[in-house]
Amino acid sequence: GPGPGRLPVAGEGPVEGGPPDHSYSLSSGTTSEELLRKLNEQRDIIALLEVKMKEMKGSIRRLRLAEAQLREEIREKDRLLHAASTGTRKRHGL
Repeated sequence: GPGPGRLPVAGEGPVEGGPPDHSYSLSSGTTSEELLRKLNEQRDIIALLEVKMKEMKGSIRRLRLAEAQLREEIREKDRLLHAASTGTRKRHGL
């Protein structure tokens, strides 16, 4: 058997009665009402996260459209600058 100074390995030792490690851990004496409450809390959290994901997807879509518009504006300004610079060179005989 295990010696007095030895820590129990995973899978050994008492399974019940220990403190829960995480908010989703359940003790052996959990009632069905507590289970239902925890389940409903988890569902609420998931629903909230789904709403936030949809909002973020919308934001990403808007940012991509804005980026495309800005890139097009930059291309147009570059064309205008290029046309203006070649036009002035021609006028000045360069």
